[in-house]
Parts: sequence; C-alpha cells; structure tokens
Amino acid sequence: MRFISRVCRFAAPVLFAVVATLAVAAGDISSSSPSVAERLTDARKAIDKGNWRDASYTLSVAVREEPNNADVHNLLGYYNRKKPEPDLAKAFEHYNTALKLNPKHKGAHEYLGEAYLMDKKPLEAEKLLVALEKICGNKTCEEYQDLAAAILKHRTIK
Repeated sequence: MRFISRVCRFAAPVLFAVVATLAVAAGDISSSSPSVAERLTDARKAIDKGNWRDASYTLSVAVREEPNNADVHNLLGYYNRKKPEPDLAKAFEHYNTALKLNPKHKGAHEYLGEAYLMDKKPLEAEKLLVALEKICGNKTCEEYQDLAAAILKHRTIK
C-alpha cells in the first residue's frame, strides 16, 4: 500500500504537467491569436489608413481561417475595389461569394452595387438597390441609403 501511495504522490504532479502541456499544444495557444472578427476590424482600420499591405495580409489570413465567412469575402471585395489599383474582377468574385454564402448580406449587396457603378453598369446596381429594399424591409437602412446615394451621384456625373 505504501508503494501505491508513493507512486500516486509522484505520478499525480507528473500527470498534471503532461495534461497541461497537451492542453496548451492542443489549442490554448490559439487563444492568443486574433479571431476572424478581430482580423476584420484590423483590416478595416488598415484600409481606412490606406495601409493596403497590412489589409491584404490580414484578409488573407482571415479567409484561410474561415473560407466560408461572408463578411470576410465582403471585405475582400471592398479591399479589391478600393485599393490604389482596383481589381474589379476580384471584387466581383468576392462579393458574389459573400452573397452565395449569405444571400441577404446587406453590405455585399451595397458594395456589389457600387462595383457595378464603377464598371459602368448602373442597371445592375439598381437591381441590387431593389433587392436591398426587400432585405431591409424599407428604404431607411444604411446600406440602402448609401447605394441609393451612389446611384444618384453616378447619374449626375454622366
């Protein structure tokens, strides 16, 4: 019985250390890395500051971590549309992916409409405005208002 008691006194701390080490290796370390939501916040800040390289890096990590996240694809579309040398093809790709993942994503509808305006396709933007009215249930949601203003501005510039 003494032998078992000694083994237990020795084994318990060792076993605890092994379990703690395995827990850290299995995932506790990841708790120190930012969530995708935090990465999106960081990417928005980088975009607002014109720090395109940081935005690109942060968004590439976010899309690797959550490839089926509509918000990630929406912001990737925004990034590609707003960077100094816009890539509308990539913007359209990401907005459409966001809408496949979440057909009622208001931000993707708005931004896709703005991309269509850049691509000189105002009728497509107007279709998205109609869709936004249905999704929002009115004409007062921010995304509807922003796209409506962009369409009006596009008309007056012509």
